[in-house]
Amino acid sequence: QVQLVESGGGLVQAGGSLRLSCTFSGGTFSRYTMAWFRQAPGKEREFAGAIGWNSDYTRYADSVQGRFTISRDDARYTAYLQMNSVKPEDTAAYYCAAVQFGSYIYTGTDAYPYWGQGTQVTVSS
Repeated sequence: QVQLVESGGGLVQAGGSLRLSCTFSGGTFSRYTMAWFRQAPGKEREFAGAIGWNSDYTRYADSVQGRFTISRDDARYTAYLQMNSVKPEDTAAYYCAAVQFGSYIYTGTDAYPYWGQGTQVTVSS
């Protein structure tokens, strides 16, 4: 059974940086597309970005394009979300998600069968 564990959340000032990690177990990591979603209080969970299983392609939400970068280390079974130039509106619980293979990065939550428990990011103004 695939399990995902996020870490690295915390409190950061606006304009600062933070790196989230997602540790994967229970499968062959290199076969999975890895995504990051976020959910602010009172709002629906939304797609932030994802990296394909072969690392050849990434996709980002318009709201984070140019500020956030997703990467993966297949040897460490870990995906990362580098958050730069953060804004107060980036405050949310951030979730890692995974789906096996896939030639297209989907942005809907229904496309991802595996989820972590989330890590909180709070951006102060």
